[in-house]
Amino acid sequence: MIARTQTLTFVGLDPHPVEVEADVSHGLPAFNVVGLPDTAVSESRERVRSALKASGLGFPTDRLTVNLAPADLRKEGPCFDLPIALAIAAASDQLPGVPVAGVSSVGELSLDGRVRPVPGVLAAAMHHLRARGDAPLIVPAGNRAEAEQVRGLRFLAVDTLAEAAVALRTEQPFEEGEGVDLAAADHPDDALCEVDFHDVRGQAMACRALEIVAAGGHNALLVGPPGSGKSMLAQRLPGILPPMTEAEALEVTQIYSVAGRLEAGQGLVTRRPFRAPHHSCSAAGLVGGGSSPRPGEISLAHCGVLFLDEALEFPRTVLESLRQPLETGLITLSRARESVTYPARIMLVMALNPCPCGFLGDPERACACTPARLQRYRGRLSGPLLDRVDLHHEVPRRGWGDRQGLEPAPPTRSIAERVRAARERQMRRNPRARGTRDAVLNARLSPRQVVSACPVSDAARELLLSTAERLGWSRRVHDRILRVARTIADLEGSDPVADDHVLEAIAHRRAAFA
Repeated sequence: MIARTQTLTFVGLDPHPVEVEADVSHGLPAFNVVGLPDTAVSESRERVRSALKASGLGFPTDRLTVNLAPADLRKEGPCFDLPIALAIAAASDQLPGVPVAGVSSVGELSLDGRVRPVPGVLAAAMHHLRARGDAPLIVPAGNRAEAEQVRGLRFLAVDTLAEAAVALRTEQPFEEGEGVDLAAADHPDDALCEVDFHDVRGQAMACRALEIVAAGGHNALLVGPPGSGKSMLAQRLPGILPPMTEAEALEVTQIYSVAGRLEAGQGLVTRRPFRAPHHSCSAAGLVGGGSSPRPGEISLAHCGVLFLDEALEFPRTVLESLRQPLETGLITLSRARESVTYPARIMLVMALNPCPCGFLGDPERACACTPARLQRYRGRLSGPLLDRVDLHHEVPRRGWGDRQGLEPAPPTRSIAERVRAARERQMRRNPRARGTRDAVLNARLSPRQVVSACPVSDAARELLLSTAERLGWSRRVHDRILRVARTIADLEGSDPVADDHVLEAIAHRRAAFA
């Protein structure tokens, strides 16, 4: 007898439907799984055998063949355990009259029949609803919170294989997803109250630079000696970013779900990511990869901040791998067998010392670096990558005598309000972006949009052109300066881009790493 049920597998972030066929026929006892399974899927034979027995469902003693179709799509991970067990139970006539062919399921089985949570349930549920409408989906109880985020999804969260079998036999009613409720989620400010910009003293210009970064979605380079406060500033950047929209929260949660980074019982990622990988991170760890590609740090920072502390300690090949995703907001990983694309719309903040010893320009310690050593050190950061960083800002270290009486920066809440107002101006100026997945911030304006959104006076344009010619800036840098000027104007509530806005944008570019 042949029985069929449904499940899903992933290629990158994209779910693909898989039909599970189980055939129980006469012959020598055997249990074969075919359809290009990986090791984890092949090992499911032992887990399924033990789980069926522990759940009061007999394991057939005849020849058993399980096929995972389509056969040319590689199947990976333990999420096939539950659908394989249900298909075997139906094929051995232990679920009479139950239409398992219309049911989809995902879940890993333990030897005693418990159903363990698996990664990717949110993405699987969203695809299932689009592709199969009101067909039911069975998920592990540990993934209930993810399934609940998909409005209109009919699902059943189970703790054991026996519970799933009983629910199918008795036609137990399925639950229905309630959808995203960002209002009920923890407010980001609650978690960020301990890291406030008000703690920063004597770095007013650096705080202003990060305010511009947050308002327009720009990238920034912070250059300064050890102890000047570069990391302290970067850690406070998420606190002034506006809350994620529903589309952004779902997109980020899908990435974390597929990567297996969601905490137990977590349904939705509501706080903008802040990722700070160590400088020993490999290229695959940063942009993603592996024989079966997985999201890297740049995708885990999607819609948030990627902070590279001691940036010039990263291998040059790792830094250069950022060039394409910074331009396109996507990272495409190509392998011999497949090609996957992950989203990577981030704000990149890099912090580095001005020289190898760290004390070039320090008021208290002299630099011991030779010109050749300094040139080699700065040569690790290429011109094309620097082109893609909008603000280059110096963060000087204050001497002990200067630290008394320094004015603190404004509190995070007041900066966040200005950032939120500036982003609202951008949304009004780009009405087609409202409510879509790709809201157009100033940092991502196309060249044509830069011309229309950033009108400047002839004097300001001439100043910008002469500065670009004198410093050897590319056309890309020229356009990025205009985008920064547009953000400064938005922060001040100005529709036209004034000469002062262009001057400030130029100053933020020339302040460091010249």
